Amino acid sequence: MGEKPTIAISHLGCEKNRIDTEHMLGLLVEAGYGVDSNEELADYVIVNTCSFIEAAREESVRTLVELAEANKKIVITGCMAQHFQEQLLEELPEAVAVVGTGDYHKIVDVIARVEQGDRVKEISPEPTYIADETTPRYRTTTEGVAYVRIAEGCDYRCAFCIIPQLRGNQRSRTIESIVAEAEQLVSQGVQEIILISQITTNYGIDIYGKPKLAELLRALGKVDVPWIRMHYAYPTGLTPDVITAISETPNVLPYLDLPLQHSHPEILRAMNRPWQGQVNDAIIERIKEALPQAILRTTFIVGFPGEDDEHFQHLFQFIQRHEFDHVGVFTFSPEEGTPAYNLPNQLPQAIKDERRDILMELQQPISLRKNQQEIGRVVDVLIEQENPSTGELIGRSARFAPEVDGQVYVRGQARLGTIVPVAIKEADTYDLYGVVGGW
Repeated sequence: MGEKPTIAISHLGCEKNRIDTEHMLGLLVEAGYGVDSNEELADYVIVNTCSFIEAAREESVRTLVELAEANKKIVITGCMAQHFQEQLLEELPEAVAVVGTGDYHKIVDVIARVEQGDRVKEISPEPTYIADETTPRYRTTTEGVAYVRIAEGCDYRCAFCIIPQLRGNQRSRTIESIVAEAEQLVSQGVQEIILISQITTNYGIDIYGKPKLAELLRALGKVDVPWIRMHYAYPTGLTPDVITAISETPNVLPYLDLPLQHSHPEILRAMNRPWQGQVNDAIIERIKEALPQAILRTTFIVGFPGEDDEHFQHLFQFIQRHEFDHVGVFTFSPEEGTPAYNLPNQLPQAIKDERRDILMELQQPISLRKNQQEIGRVVDVLIEQENPSTGELIGRSARFAPEVDGQVYVRGQARLGTIVPVAIKEADTYDLYGVVGGW
């Protein structure tokens, strides 16, 4: 037998996609393949694509075209492979395989078949697979942080979203499986575990018959990891039981990522959001009252078909009133195959862009004020990077999630992948600046 080929993976898209990438890397390494970060040196390049919105697809296509022009043998995996299977094989002769979102665990077999000269299409029409703690994994995040997928897929059918078509219906892992993976990660030195799924507050409904997020958080509270962070907590799922579990479990951060998308009941209904018009002042106030120390992050979509000035003004005032810690604003992207694609009253891109800019401008002084409240405090910071030329350290406090929020720039000595106390001296709109140790 000759030597096995070398494989590089180009990762695009969200952290859910990242976990698929990490499992493919783990499976390939276990099977004896050489994995190289340098695409130029690799025999094959796996491109784990994103297909959520037009901009993500454009990035995926750019990557594929560049690799094709470099005469690379390309294996296309992820959401775009699930979305445009035949089209990709037709249009990219350099694509030797397409692998769906529910089939990434077959990657070793796919490469073996390609090596035999086959052109492989490995795509389940309805993805049902979810990896667990027994699936090999090679982490690509900084050493102190790891994502843990507690469920895959989604049972909701929001009018703008194509995810259920690409990822299938919700399927949760058992509490025991998630805790076992958390224990493994802790043994590797992980300091922060980030729980992800499409709808974290719906965790467990499919296997237990009711949501079990509170029980999961309490079980993870027994794992010896300093920080557990949740993403995608839908406000209606933040029941008193879940709120109590967050406040009573010391290592669960009171960081709530609420993908609200809008505030006006008419737009929420048009979006077919699961709670329709229930995103209102009362639900936000209830969360703030129950968890006064909560850090609230949210995202909104502007320019949904039919959004008029009154709807937009409602959203503007909602953001103004609630002073979220972190806000992301996206312009509506019409996705073929979703109900919103054919809705009347589509808005021009210029109006969508203008509305996004207005909301981001509104949020900036709020973010600055929130950050300035940290000045004079000593906060725990997970150190993730070091600038080799200046020696300055970069990390995050519990207020900041990776990649979407700010960072803490730190002077002083600390090991990468550790949590250290940092005295905060300065703040700007997005980031904090401090010194290791107390005052």
